[in-house]
Amino acid sequence: MAPDPGPATAATARRLAPRSRRGHRTRAALVAAARTVFERDGFLDARIADIAKEAGVAAGSFYTYFDSKEEIFRAVVEEVQEDMLHPRLRERLGDDDPLALIDAANRDYLLSYKRNARLMALFEQVAQIDDEFRELRRKRGAAFVRRNAKMIRRLQESGRADPDLDPLIAARALSGMVGRIAYSVYNLGERIPFERLVTTLNQLWANALKLDQTP
Repeated sequence: MAPDPGPATAATARRLAPRSRRGHRTRAALVAAARTVFERDGFLDARIADIAKEAGVAAGSFYTYFDSKEEIFRAVVEEVQEDMLHPRLRERLGDDDPLALIDAANRDYLLSYKRNARLMALFEQVAQIDDEFRELRRKRGAAFVRRNAKMIRRLQESGRADPDLDPLIAARALSGMVGRIAYSVYNLGERIPFERLVTTLNQLWANALKLDQTP
């Protein structure tokens, strides 16, 4: 694979942002079709012709919106990242109960991972063989870490978490723990009941941050 990682051209920018409603619908159909084909056939065996067929459009229409298989795979991954990275927890729960916030964050992540497990596994595989997707994976992981580090820092500032912890390192370790066990459960088939999984992860987070768990 030799995708072009350089800056997008004006033509590429137009492909990524169709102007008409029909264009938006067609692009969305292609992205949805690409996900189906990638999950069914894998990245290496997926073909642009099959993606177009699944979307119900002519094969030539694909290139109106995307340059390559790599580009549409990136669009699929970015769509999944939006699903997993922006649960809007603070708007739903506020900032008063850190245990409730941790519980909601872990539940949302695990449920999102379960919905996207096949694609997440495929993303891991592609990241091992393609430098551009390895960097995309690194940035995705860094976004999760920054979000969780921000939460930890706020808990430290309010006196509810251990002030001696480095929030970024703590976030990286705890986020990595949740991510790897999600992979084990939803991709490798490790059988752990959902409530037991969430409760245990919540307890590990709370213990690591030294949160006050007094009722």
